[in-house]
Amino acid sequence: MDTTTHKQASWLILIKRVIFIVLGAVLVALSLEMLMVPNRVIDGGVVGISIMLSYLTDISLGLYLFILNLPFFIFGYKQIGKTFALSTLLGVGVMAIGTVLFAHQKPFTNDPLLAAIFGGIILGIGVGLVLRYGGSLDGTEILAIWITKRIPFSIGQIVMFFNLFILGSAGFVFGSWDRAMYSLIAYFIAFKTIDITIEGFNETKSVWIISDHYKVIGETILHRLGRGVTFLNGEGAYTGDEKRVIFCVVTRLEEAKLKSIVQEKDPEAFLAIGNIHDVHGGQFTKNDIH
Repeated sequence: MDTTTHKQASWLILIKRVIFIVLGAVLVALSLEMLMVPNRVIDGGVVGISIMLSYLTDISLGLYLFILNLPFFIFGYKQIGKTFALSTLLGVGVMAIGTVLFAHQKPFTNDPLLAAIFGGIILGIGVGLVLRYGGSLDGTEILAIWITKRIPFSIGQIVMFFNLFILGSAGFVFGSWDRAMYSLIAYFIAFKTIDITIEGFNETKSVWIISDHYKVIGETILHRLGRGVTFLNGEGAYTGDEKRVIFCVVTRLEEAKLKSIVQEKDPEAFLAIGNIHDVHGGQFTKNDIH
């Protein structure tokens, strides 16, 4: 690839990243101001704190979103890198401006349950898009990365602790515990939707098979599933015996068929299957996903 073509490809990647981060941030702002905030349903993290502070002080939500995330932007710049920090700044800035623009529009619904369900879905899609393209809309994750280096808890556990505390606080702030429960519903839905947005509906699977009948299993996978296989050299740590390891990538829909092939050819084979978030190159393309 020559220098000009490489630069064009880099610009296309940058433009695509900007478009999807902006789209994701707009969706989050739409979810907040048109569904969740009018019905006093909150999200976790900095967004949830900002919603409660805006409710208590009657100051613009967008202002709190930007100001409270600013320290995390600076921290992320030092700890994670320039690209991540600038992507985060873009996302947070668009989200904050979006909430200001949507703030005075008539909400989609006044039913808190509908607001929690659809607000969580739209919020999850928006956050998932921003995360997928290298940014963040909430500083809680950045703080969790720093804290987990100092105490024996995972990032997920720390974020969950923060969010349960914040979501539980909604009952005190809004004077109604049903708002806290609605907020938990919205948070759970958003959490699952983020995973779907990042990983897609059609998960791909990495497959590792150890068997003395590696050749016949590999050939059967190749012919029945149309998937390429790779034979790797391995050695048993206990016995020292040389082993052949089969590696391949299949879709979620092909997983059951692959298991039946292994069971048919070698019931004693070792089989390990894991999720993959993304696949590039080789013969495995997006068109392969059913």
